[in-house]
Amino acid sequence: MTNDIYSKKEMNGMESLNQLYRIGCGPSSSHTMGPEKACVIFKEKNEDADSFKVILYGSLAKTGKGHCTDSVIENTLAPIPTTVEFDYDKTDIGHPNTMELFAYKNGEQVDFARVFSVGGGRIEFEGSSSAKEPIVYELSTFSDIKAYCREKKYRLWQYVDEVEGEYIWEYLAKVWRTMKDAIERGIEDEGILPGGLEVQKKAKYLYNMEHIGESAETRENREVCSYAFAVSEQNASGHTIVTAPTCGASGVLPAVLYYMQLKHGFTDRQVLQALATGGLIGNLVKTNASISGAECGCQAEIGTACAMASAALGELFGLKRGKIEYAAEIAIEHHLGLTCDPICGLVQIPCIERNAVAAMRAINAVNLASFLSETRKISLDNVIETMRKTGLDIHAAYRETSEGGLATLNI
Repeated sequence: MTNDIYSKKEMNGMESLNQLYRIGCGPSSSHTMGPEKACVIFKEKNEDADSFKVILYGSLAKTGKGHCTDSVIENTLAPIPTTVEFDYDKTDIGHPNTMELFAYKNGEQVDFARVFSVGGGRIEFEGSSSAKEPIVYELSTFSDIKAYCREKKYRLWQYVDEVEGEYIWEYLAKVWRTMKDAIERGIEDEGILPGGLEVQKKAKYLYNMEHIGESAETRENREVCSYAFAVSEQNASGHTIVTAPTCGASGVLPAVLYYMQLKHGFTDRQVLQALATGGLIGNLVKTNASISGAECGCQAEIGTACAMASAALGELFGLKRGKIEYAAEIAIEHHLGLTCDPICGLVQIPCIERNAVAAMRAINAVNLASFLSETRKISLDNVIETMRKTGLDIHAAYRETSEGGLATLNI
């Protein structure tokens, strides 16, 4: 296997940001967006099949019900009858998010595929190189990117512009519209989140609960949290969001950027440049470690989202490259070891609150970096590699299986 986190260091270069920022329906990029894409491809390949069977393994099996993986598969392969099976025991599966698809015609198997949902909505078909996205960034460490930008006198977003061209700005504009739409829907939404935990939607309440005498700091925290809750609740409800870097961490980056745009009047173009800079950081983690909770725990999802938001905010404020790096490093460093332990496999508890906490932490990381960047001892590359190693050490029960941590609580 070449798609686990042991082999990340063997990769050269990085994919386009359109493979990091993906627009789709929640609640999980690994458990819904990835399997949906796999089923679309398999169905198109087997138009004459009269039935399908899908077997889910690893994290896809253990938290598949909570993430509605079986429903997504059945709906995608419809109207062809489909059986979805959950194998909770098999461990020799190559990747924590593994699924097998079978096509049948007149009772005979006519096709088979093993697919890995490797995070952020991306999938890989075993034995197929055609599923791999092209490498567009030759540089894949922050130190190399920083050195290149120093030589060219570029800001980080200008490196994205040079590599990806005008198309990326059209795509990021669509990403930003989708992020804003999710916030604006979310702060008007009410009711109970689906899944059976009876979790009340809180974004609208947070947004409207201003008190007389509320300090500026308290107001900022409340509004940022309301925006993070808004996107996270839209994600948990299966509505359209943007992976940043995953659905379970999709509320952090838009919350910070939306709040700061309203507060300071940044233009959409400035926000898109911030998204480009934040995307570079997310790409570095995806390439050199992982953005999948099933592989590296929640440090890979919320930790990366916080780092992306920190870097994006640093770009908005015009911080130098070193300060942006420090802000992103702080964000990841203080999420190291964070477990992925969603209760009932739902992207609700503790996921939604973690988005809000990480959004506030991103703002604090930028503030701290703006004061102390000259004194730091750890590079962003160092902390990304540490995340990778920490992910290897985290027990499987604490990596999106609902077998450890908060996920074991009976509520």
